[in-house]
Amino acid sequence: MSQITPTTTHDADDDPRNRDILIYVNGALVPRDQAVVSVYDSGFLLGDGMWEGMRLYNGTWAFFDDHMDRFFDACKTVSLEVGMDRAGILDALTRTAQANGMTTDVHCRLMLTRGVKAKPFQHPSLSRSGPTLVIIMEHSKPVDRLHSTGIRLATVPQVRGLPMAQDAKLNSHSKLNCVIACLQAEQAGADEGLMLDPHGFVNTTNACNFFIVRRGQVWTSTGDYCMAGVTRARVIEICRANDIPVFEKNYSLFEAYGADEAFLTGSFGAQTPVASIDGKSIGTGTRPITARIQTLYKAQIKVDAARQKQTDRS
Repeated sequence: MSQITPTTTHDADDDPRNRDILIYVNGALVPRDQAVVSVYDSGFLLGDGMWEGMRLYNGTWAFFDDHMDRFFDACKTVSLEVGMDRAGILDALTRTAQANGMTTDVHCRLMLTRGVKAKPFQHPSLSRSGPTLVIIMEHSKPVDRLHSTGIRLATVPQVRGLPMAQDAKLNSHSKLNCVIACLQAEQAGADEGLMLDPHGFVNTTNACNFFIVRRGQVWTSTGDYCMAGVTRARVIEICRANDIPVFEKNYSLFEAYGADEAFLTGSFGAQTPVASIDGKSIGTGTRPITARIQTLYKAQIKVDAARQKQTDRS
């Protein structure tokens, strides 16, 4: 019996160019089938590392400064030495993109771990050889059907926890709670899991931040228990700059089920519409405010790219 592959917010059409990509591993550009890290690496052993997901648009990394703010703050929080500054990270990204002939519709996974350990145990002091930096870039464009059909969500038992357990603002390699939520959603027949916060309010999905639209207003969670999403922050900023009422607040499934529109935000898919939650259709299928935000977001990417190029010239 064949198994149906669920739709995800990271669905992209297969691109044969990705079979021969070069991957950045600690300064070397290595063919995909030879790109490896040690089984003693702290990322493999413990999930001890941080990552960023970024998009390359027409030769410019969208909202690069915002991503670096989050990345360096996260590394500082867990006392993880990056080993280079922002300019060094940008140079590594540029080298990798150029080596692969990539200029646009590219997704990057930038990953930093505490490095290879002397013994396969937990203590950070056992990582003595310096950090491991890996950059994977793929030709990757979100499939068009996601913006017409939308994503199906299921509310899952797994929650985004309190900051003193594992702060959801950290883009950590330790993603097991999100993987469990994803499995729970798949078992419920949905594409992704809608995760609540510790108090039972609507929070985020296992992969993206979550927004609803009710009577012309855009709502999202308080931000206390969700990912520190770069796209989430930009959507809030765009709404405020364009007279779209936006609120970061507590709200329950009651308001989510009755929403006129709902969408997810993330660096890969930007704004992905939600078709249903727990089998309940969201709105009528028309999404005027989501569409407006998508248009404004694309314009903001161009503005940010122009600013970056101007900064580079000065």
